Amino acid sequence: MNDETQNKNNEKQFAIQKIYTKDMSFETPHSPQIFTEEWKPELNLNLNTETKPIQEDVIEVILSLTVTVKIGEKTAYLVEIQQAGIFTIQGFPESEIGHLLGSFCPNILFPYAREAVSDLVNKGGFPQLLLAPVNFDALYTQHLEQQKNSTQTNASTH
Repeated sequence: MNDETQNKNNEKQFAIQKIYTKDMSFETPHSPQIFTEEWKPELNLNLNTETKPIQEDVIEVILSLTVTVKIGEKTAYLVEIQQAGIFTIQGFPESEIGHLLGSFCPNILFPYAREAVSDLVNKGGFPQLLLAPVNFDALYTQHLEQQKNSTQTNASTH
């Protein structure tokens, strides 16, 4: 019986408890004049993830997107979305939890955020905006490399 209980404790479990929009905003600071401009937009996308423990093995992951679209020097619109999810993560080694939170969970949340951005832009009177897919694995690996390099730099300067 004790072995069976221990095996259950060591089993890996990943579950989505809830996916929701935590915060969103849409601004068109130069409307209605911006609608008369020739539509040659420049898009800037900023991504960020944040994690917050809720209770043991239950974590909130927040994917924040800021989309700024400019025509020349004028901001056509600005969209900010915080797409969040509550995930149960149990039985994973610490080395795998970082990857789950930094890459796997944002991959799950991104399509929801992408849809919300598209809807807001459309309702704002602008042409449809479909954000390109994001390689969160590559971003997570890049983040780890930056952390490693900054740790090495800090160690060599002391």
